[in-house]
Amino acid sequence: MNEKTITTPATPEEKNDLVLRFAKPYTFEEETFTEVDLSGLKNITAADMIATQKQMSKGGAVDMLPEMSLQYATIIAARITGKPIEFFTRLPAREAIKLKNIVSGFIFGAD
Repeated sequence: MNEKTITTPATPEEKNDLVLRFAKPYTFEEETFTEVDLSGLKNITAADMIATQKQMSKGGAVDMLPEMSLQYATIIAARITGKPIEFFTRLPAREAIKLKNIVSGFIFGAD
């Protein structure tokens, strides 16, 4: 017997794993956010990554694998979204870890 598996296409929400969805609304500078689109990760270049590492080094950070750090994720997120770095550094801890996981997962090719 020959069986076919039919899959339905993912909805845009399921498909876009580059959106950081907040568990609770996040307020920054009197504006409230429920999510942040990080799809700009698709356009980062080696030059962006090098600039991020240089920025970290200037701040005194020494990291063997900077792409896995929270600081790296916040800098990259600020670069790709145009939001100030403080938007990301003031995130609640759990949201910050979700951000780090999205950024590092994208860079290292996690599906």
